[in-house]
Amino acid sequence: MPAPTGALGPHSLRGLAHPLRVRMLALLREHGASTATRLAERLGESSGTTSYHLRQLAAYGFVEDVPGRAAGRERWWRPVVRRNDNAGHLRAAAADGFQRLHEFLGAAAELQPEWQPAVGIGDHTLRLTPAQAVDLLSRIGALVSAYSADEPGGPGAGTEQVVVQWQVFPRFVASKQASRRDHR
Repeated sequence: MPAPTGALGPHSLRGLAHPLRVRMLALLREHGASTATRLAERLGESSGTTSYHLRQLAAYGFVEDVPGRAAGRERWWRPVVRRNDNAGHLRAAAADGFQRLHEFLGAAAELQPEWQPAVGIGDHTLRLTPAQAVDLLSRIGALVSAYSADEPGGPGAGTEQVVVQWQVFPRFVASKQASRRDHR
């Protein structure tokens, strides 16, 4: 995956103003790189429509070409990994992550035995400077990217899609908010 990019702003959020773009971006995030034609088939749209919206998502920095994956006229697209400070976008991403976890927990009883030790939920509170937090995010991103699902050749035998979630935020922000509520 590409390196994380900067903050979202009002201009870049216009790229998500169309509901089809939001659905396309969600599919790319969940299933990995794809072409306009493949997305069109999944969404019941024309490839011209999905191609247009992919170009719009690219113009606003949400998707990019997959290097070395083009075949003839076919362009492969992948989502751009974002690290940002837009609270609304962070809330949406957190809600999406919570929903995925909630759905998993509802079906966890059906988990195959070999997958049981591969599931973990935990947290750690660390003491970091902003620079160390940026370094941590970069290292996590690099580690996860090493297992990229959109590599040419596709997944190997016995693989499943695995959701990897992590959160890095300064605890003092949440503490200040709780303190404000307590003083009202």
